[in-house]
Amino acid sequence: MALSAARLTVGESRTEVVLDNLTRTRIVMYAGASGDYNPLHTDEVYVTKVAGYRTVFAHGMLTMGATGKVLTDWVGDGRLTKYSVRFVDVVCPGDTLTTTATVEAVHGEKRLADFTVTTVNQDGKPVVAGRATARLDP
Repeated sequence: MALSAARLTVGESRTEVVLDNLTRTRIVMYAGASGDYNPLHTDEVYVTKVAGYRTVFAHGMLTMGATGKVLTDWVGDGRLTKYSVRFVDVVCPGDTLTTTATVEAVHGEKRLADFTVTTVNQDGKPVVAGRATARLDP
Protein backbone atom coordinates (compact mmCIF):
# COMPACT_ATOMS: atom_id res chain seq x y z
CA MET A 1 0.00 0.00 0.00
CA ALA A 2 1.28 3.47 -0.87
CA LEU A 3 2.20 5.87 1.92
CA SER A 4 0.27 9.06 1.24
CA ALA A 5 -0.57 12.18 3.21
CA ALA A 6 -4.20 11.05 3.29
CA ARG A 7 -3.21 7.90 5.19
CA LEU A 8 -1.29 9.68 7.98
CA THR A 9 -2.80 11.59 10.89
CA VAL A 10 -0.88 14.00 13.10
CA GLY A 11 -0.54 12.33 16.50
CA GLU A 12 -0.76 8.82 15.07
CA SER A 13 1.96 6.54 16.42
CA ARG A 14 3.46 3.09 16.05
CA THR A 15 5.31 1.15 18.71
CA GLU A 16 7.58 -1.83 18.08
CA VAL A 17 10.13 -3.91 19.98
CA VAL A 18 13.25 -3.28 17.91
CA LEU A 19 15.80 -5.28 19.95
CA ASP A 20 14.86 -8.15 22.22
CA ASN A 21 17.39 -9.18 24.88
CA LEU A 22 20.49 -7.65 23.26
CA THR A 23 23.36 -10.12 23.48
CA ARG A 24 27.09 -9.50 23.81
CA THR A 25 27.49 -11.60 20.68
CA ARG A 26 25.33 -9.17 18.72
CA ILE A 27 27.38 -6.23 20.01
CA VAL A 28 30.63 -7.94 18.97
CA MET A 29 29.12 -8.86 15.59
CA TYR A 30 28.22 -5.20 15.10
CA ALA A 31 31.81 -4.23 15.99
CA GLY A 32 33.00 -6.54 13.22
CA ALA A 33 30.48 -5.27 10.70
CA SER A 34 31.18 -1.61 11.46
CA GLY A 35 34.91 -1.88 12.09
CA ASP A 36 34.40 -0.09 15.43
CA TYR A 37 36.41 -2.10 17.95
CA ASN A 38 36.36 0.49 20.70
CA PRO A 39 36.93 -1.49 23.92
CA LEU A 40 33.92 0.21 25.52
CA HIS A 41 31.81 -2.15 23.44
CA THR A 42 33.74 -5.40 23.70
CA ASP A 43 36.23 -5.49 26.61
CA GLU A 44 34.57 -6.04 29.99
CA VAL A 45 37.81 -5.65 31.96
CA TYR A 46 38.68 -2.35 30.27
CA VAL A 47 35.14 -1.02 30.70
CA THR A 48 34.87 -1.84 34.41
CA LYS A 49 38.46 -1.31 35.59
CA VAL A 50 39.64 1.58 33.41
CA ALA A 51 36.60 3.41 32.04
CA GLY A 52 34.44 3.05 35.15
CA TYR A 53 31.27 1.69 33.56
CA ARG A 54 29.32 -1.25 34.97
CA THR A 55 29.52 -3.29 31.74
CA VAL A 56 30.11 -3.03 28.01
CA PHE A 57 27.45 -1.23 26.01
CA ALA A 58 26.13 -1.16 22.46
CA HIS A 59 27.46 1.13 19.78
CA GLY A 60 25.35 4.24 19.30
CA MET A 61 24.90 3.40 15.64
CA LEU A 62 23.58 -0.07 16.53
CA THR A 63 20.97 1.56 18.72
CA MET A 64 20.21 4.22 16.10
CA GLY A 65 19.77 1.57 13.41
CA ALA A 66 17.45 -0.47 15.60
CA THR A 67 15.44 2.66 16.40
CA GLY A 68 15.07 3.41 12.70
CA LYS A 69 13.45 0.00 12.14
CA VAL A 70 10.06 1.23 13.36
CA LEU A 71 10.22 4.05 10.82
CA THR A 72 11.18 1.91 7.83
CA ASP A 73 8.64 -0.75 8.82
CA TRP A 74 5.99 2.00 8.76
CA VAL A 75 6.98 4.24 5.86
CA GLY A 76 8.97 1.78 3.76
CA ASP A 77 12.58 1.42 2.68
CA GLY A 78 14.21 4.33 0.90
CA ARG A 79 11.66 6.92 2.05
CA LEU A 80 13.55 8.63 4.88
CA THR A 81 14.97 11.96 3.77
CA LYS A 82 16.21 12.99 7.23
CA TYR A 83 16.96 10.99 10.36
CA SER A 84 18.77 12.17 13.47
CA VAL A 85 18.93 11.02 17.06
CA ARG A 86 20.33 11.99 20.43
CA PHE A 87 21.74 9.22 22.60
CA VAL A 88 20.15 9.65 26.02
CA ASP A 89 21.61 6.63 27.83
CA VAL A 90 23.71 3.52 27.18
CA VAL A 91 22.22 0.25 25.96
CA CYS A 92 23.65 -2.81 27.71
CA PRO A 93 23.60 -6.56 27.15
CA GLY A 94 20.23 -7.96 28.15
CA ASP A 95 18.34 -4.80 27.29
CA THR A 96 15.13 -4.97 25.28
CA LEU A 97 14.39 -1.83 23.31
CA THR A 98 10.98 -0.55 22.30
CA THR A 99 10.58 2.37 19.91
CA THR A 100 7.60 4.63 19.37
CA ALA A 101 7.35 6.81 16.26
CA THR A 102 4.75 9.57 16.16
CA VAL A 103 3.57 11.69 13.23
CA GLU A 104 4.30 15.31 14.13
CA ALA A 105 3.36 16.98 10.83
CA VAL A 106 2.15 16.09 7.36
CA HIS A 107 3.13 18.40 4.51
CA GLY A 108 0.86 17.09 1.75
CA GLU A 109 1.88 19.77 -0.72
CA LYS A 110 5.56 18.87 -0.23
CA ARG A 111 4.81 15.12 -0.01
CA LEU A 112 6.64 14.86 3.34
CA ALA A 113 5.82 13.76 6.88
CA ASP A 114 7.76 14.57 10.05
CA PHE A 115 8.10 12.07 12.90
CA THR A 116 9.53 11.93 16.39
CA VAL A 117 11.02 8.71 17.69
CA THR A 118 11.71 7.61 21.23
CA THR A 119 13.36 4.37 22.26
CA VAL A 120 13.14 3.06 25.81
CA ASN A 121 14.66 0.04 27.51
CA GLN A 122 12.74 -2.67 29.36
CA ASP A 123 12.52 -0.41 32.43
CA GLY A 124 10.89 2.39 30.42
CA LYS A 125 14.07 4.48 30.60
CA PRO A 126 14.70 6.53 27.42
CA VAL A 127 17.89 5.63 25.56
CA VAL A 128 17.33 7.43 22.23
CA ALA A 129 15.29 10.45 21.12
CA GLY A 130 15.11 11.55 17.52
CA ARG A 131 13.38 13.05 14.53
CA ALA A 132 12.81 11.90 10.97
CA THR A 133 11.23 13.07 7.75
CA ALA A 134 9.81 10.67 5.16
CA ARG A 135 8.85 11.11 1.52
CA LEU A 136 5.20 10.37 0.71
CA ASP A 137 3.53 9.18 -2.46
CA PRO A 138 1.42 11.69 -4.40
